[in-house]
Amino acid sequence: MRLPTLLLPLALPTLATSPLPLIIWHGLGDTYTAPGLHEVGQFAQKTHPGTYIHYIHLSDDSSRDRSSSFLGNITTQLTTVCAQLHSNKNLLSRDGKTLRVDALGFSQGGQLLRGLLQRCEGLSIRSLVTFGSQHNGITQFQACGAYDVLCKGAMALVGAQVWGPAAQGHVVPAQYFRPVDAKTGHPPREFFEYSNFLADVNNERESKDWRYKTAIAGLEQFVMFVFGEDELVVPKESGWFGEVNVTTGEVVSVREREVYKRDWLGLRVLDERGGLVFRTTPGRHMELTGEVIREVCERYFGGERAVGFREFL
Repeated sequence: MRLPTLLLPLALPTLATSPLPLIIWHGLGDTYTAPGLHEVGQFAQKTHPGTYIHYIHLSDDSSRDRSSSFLGNITTQLTTVCAQLHSNKNLLSRDGKTLRVDALGFSQGGQLLRGLLQRCEGLSIRSLVTFGSQHNGITQFQACGAYDVLCKGAMALVGAQVWGPAAQGHVVPAQYFRPVDAKTGHPPREFFEYSNFLADVNNERESKDWRYKTAIAGLEQFVMFVFGEDELVVPKESGWFGEVNVTTGEVVSVREREVYKRDWLGLRVLDERGGLVFRTTPGRHMELTGEVIREVCERYFGGERAVGFREFL
């Protein structure tokens, strides 16, 4: 991820507490050492001095960390990251057992952070901000670059067996693949039976895990950014838990879906108290400006409480 030169922070609110730690998870094909990712972290620190930043990674080696964004079992990865966070004393609360942080996820990293919140015991997130994520999955896989051997290798594992153990156990994007049948308007039976990640964390199976609802409802703010000209994520409205009617092409918003109406994830509870935020930012997938990052850092991160906090928009 690359960003233009970031702008200087505006005047800051008066904070009643020290800033919460910020955990950041990069997207597909990126790595935790990416300069753009660290620019974001540095800006958060300039905005709220004293902010501790943790860049989530699945290997200390940047090349292997990038590989893990394509290849791996998400269930195993979330377990690994949960242990990683709990082993970092800079993230632990005073009791030495619980984690209280803000979280920022880019693209794929957004839904992985949400899954982490739902599954990682002892993790409490105050503000969860995601950019261009796929919270309701994808209906088609992105095209690989001409020389992206890693991407092509991952897609070769998918082939015609997207619901098979090779894909669902080893190809990360396959685990949040969610096609919709044009006749029924619902995902196929195989999605509910074999999806290793998305069917579970979206509580779409008949058997619900109500701890997931508690985790999401416990957020103060869940801020979901969608890129206005995003052509990489299909459908882009997945970043808002929306889906597209494959017959009419009309967007079905999350508020019109059963996941919201029956509140399988706590989204409605969060929305009713003003904590579910839908945002659009101009540009194609992951085309971010310093101004947007500045606003996010100032508005959603920092100390637990603020006095005279400046409202935006």
